[in-house]
Amino acid sequence: MAWDLIYWLICFCIDLALFASSLYQYVMLTDLEADYINPYELSSRINQLVVPEFVVHIVFCSLFLVTQHWFMFLITVPITCYIVMLFVKQQHLIDVTEVFRVLNTEKKCRLVKLGFYFSLLAIIIVRITIAAFNSLTSEEHAVNIF
Repeated sequence: MAWDLIYWLICFCIDLALFASSLYQYVMLTDLEADYINPYELSSRINQLVVPEFVVHIVFCSLFLVTQHWFMFLITVPITCYIVMLFVKQQHLIDVTEVFRVLNTEKKCRLVKLGFYFSLLAIIIVRITIAAFNSLTSEEHAVNIF
């Protein structure tokens, strides 16, 4: 039972990191729109975060697959497929010369990812609560969900 709590705490930390990364990228894109940052600085800051974020998200999705949390795995698969598609088409980095043309699209993409990670965070918090309750109670009073 304690392993389940540890697992969900690890998932919480990973999801929080992905949420923070998407929030930072969205704020940077908003700063570019308000002309607080130049396009070169924006693209260099965001591009250094893109590949690590992709790797962390793929590990996150794989973690659900390996631990047989099918519901959570199926929730994370569409974003993982989108990430893989961007990487294969080599559209995952922001180009300095085209940043203003794709600014609204990139902001919408980051906003969707923020909403996704936030809803995933809510599910994980519920799972942490259930795991903590189950680890503190006996087997006969344990709550099974999903």
